[in-house]
Amino acid sequence: MTEEDLLERYGLHPAGGQLDEVRGILTAAMRAGPDADTLLMKLCCVQLFHHGSLDDVLLIWQAKESGWDAHFSIDVQLLCGAGLDKTKAFLGTHPAGAARKALDYLKECEEARDFDGFSVERQSAGYRQYYGVPGAD
Repeated sequence: MTEEDLLERYGLHPAGGQLDEVRGILTAAMRAGPDADTLLMKLCCVQLFHHGSLDDVLLIWQAKESGWDAHFSIDVQLLCGAGLDKTKAFLGTHPAGAARKALDYLKECEEARDFDGFSVERQSAGYRQYYGVPGAD
């Protein structure tokens, strides 16, 4: 599957059972190792971001940290589809070691001003523009 196929199939806002398919596509892409399609992975993360579930935060983090290219392709803001404060609170109480690492990284990025002016709506508008999708799909 290509990035274009994924965008055509689900748009930026997959619904219901489509989200499980997006998670599966993302997981499969991560398994490709150095040959992973990071643009496809990023789009999967954008789609999960738009769903806004805290349950996807660690999957998005795992995708971001799956390789050098993925780390720089997948925006840190994609962890925060439920909002920055809710995401930090979730990560702060989650028992997984990956949650602590993600929280530490979020805080570093926040200190570096990567979240200045951040809102889910503003980030979403940026992705609509990036992918050439007019309005909400």
